Amino acid sequence: MHWKVGLYLIVLAAITWSCQPTNPNYREDINDAAYFHESMKKLSDVIVYDIFSPPVASRIYAYASIAGYEALQPDYPEYQTLAGQINGLEALPQPEEGQVYCHPLASLHAFLKVGKALTFSEDKMDAYQQELYQRLDSIHVPEDVWDRSLLYGEAVADHILAWADKDMYKQTRTYPKFSINDDPARWQPTPPDYMDGIEPHWREIRTLVLESPQQFTPPPPTEFSTEKDSKFMQETMEVYNALAVADTAEQTERRSIAKFWDCNPYVSHHTGHVMFATKKITPGGHWIGITKIACEQDEASFMKSVEAYTLTSIALFDGFISCWDEKYRSNLIRPETVINKYIDEDWVPTLQTPPFPEHTSGHSVISRAAAVALTSIFGDDFAFNDTTEEEYGLPARQFKSFYHASNEAAVSRLYGGIHYRPAIDYGVAQGEKVGEYVVEELQLKQQLSSK
Repeated sequence: MHWKVGLYLIVLAAITWSCQPTNPNYREDINDAAYFHESMKKLSDVIVYDIFSPPVASRIYAYASIAGYEALQPDYPEYQTLAGQINGLEALPQPEEGQVYCHPLASLHAFLKVGKALTFSEDKMDAYQQELYQRLDSIHVPEDVWDRSLLYGEAVADHILAWADKDMYKQTRTYPKFSINDDPARWQPTPPDYMDGIEPHWREIRTLVLESPQQFTPPPPTEFSTEKDSKFMQETMEVYNALAVADTAEQTERRSIAKFWDCNPYVSHHTGHVMFATKKITPGGHWIGITKIACEQDEASFMKSVEAYTLTSIALFDGFISCWDEKYRSNLIRPETVINKYIDEDWVPTLQTPPFPEHTSGHSVISRAAAVALTSIFGDDFAFNDTTEEEYGLPARQFKSFYHASNEAAVSRLYGGIHYRPAIDYGVAQGEKVGEYVVEELQLKQQLSSK
């Protein structure tokens, strides 16, 4: 058991504690969900900075959230451990009987350690962690409770990292790149960067709740054809004409929807010989942001907030695996390639086409899976103001429910010019099945939690 690995922060905390008074209300003062929300936001910021792909980002969110959940769960008897419920997760270290712990502190420590281990910018995570612990120090948790809680969070994080290490992620880093061929129906790299297909072996990653990546395989895409009256070309023309509506206001609205849900972690811009990139949150990161909005609007407790992040991130993780399994099986060509070759060589989609096959739409799948997870916690008619994209210069959008938001996220792919209609519709259905299965199979607290 590696409880003392990387515990320089604990040593630092012990030094600062030498002459500190204790606070009889420390449990209430530190049990503030705001600390977890800001820690999750820092993790999102690092994911953006490090430019992780959408599937890989979902892995980081899931393992870090599970670590935070498991370190907090022993303090809440109405909640259950995920050990034995999630594929391959065995019983975790337990608090020592008769000893006092500050489980919110342990939760934050476990979350931050796992998040730091799975990202590249450890210095940014370290700087945030030190600043956070200095603030928490002012709460005056008893020194022995502080040290014991960090040690427990360390043990939980080590357990989660050892489990994560067996999910085939490292092995797939060594697998060959996706090979393309001359089949006109098959995916080809798209402009402006003509990047290789991202994560072609993601179906090999161990699922968390799904029995297999193929458990909810969607219907295949429409058969490729260049015949003018074929169903495939009709679907292609729908993409081509998505913004060519007579009503200018409708055009503007469709374009706004596309931009709001773009969620492309790396958009490249080319001007002459100059190239620069814009970094943004991933689709999963957008839904993690929505989770924060929902928790704050609901005034959710620390425990309920961690529950929401955990369930949502698990749905995102399995949703990406399910979707990527289909993407590299059907291996369908993107609308941009078809339109440029057969219809209009100068046409450019509203959104930059992501570097992987078309069917099904990733945003459609994971948005619906996340919406199902959040609805199971906050209810069917949870209206909210989505401010997630404001930091990227986009105005907030109002939604009547999580399903309403997921529907808009899905159709944004048509308005953005990057997906045919079947990828959207089948993707929503696929995501709903994934989300429902995750919610039904996991026994965290399967009723609306009290605040």
